Amino acid sequence: MTSLTTANAWLILIIAGLFEIGWPVGYQLSAIPKYRVVGWVMVVSCVLISGVLLWLAQKSIPIGTAYAVWTGIGAAGTFLVGVYFFNDTMSVMRFFGVAFIILGVITLKLAENGA
Repeated sequence: MTSLTTANAWLILIIAGLFEIGWPVGYQLSAIPKYRVVGWVMVVSCVLISGVLLWLAQKSIPIGTAYAVWTGIGAAGTFLVGVYFFNDTMSVMRFFGVAFIILGVITLKLAENGA
């Protein structure tokens, strides 16, 4: 198997992070009787896809950076989905918490490039 370019590894990592959002959303849906099966299918599918893509990205991105970015995308994305689709509370402090996660991910990416 050929090695991934750094740009491709980062794209794969971002996609992995987006799938990371899917499994908590699937858990939330599975709590609704009407969506129980769909929710569990979503959980299992997203965990598998996200995990495999993270594994691929880690071939070119250091594990600490890859894992932090992956979980950061998942945490911030799940927060936003919760606010927009499940009526989770949005407060200034919660906003700043997510902003700090995003800034941390950006800092990790910049540090990867030697900035």
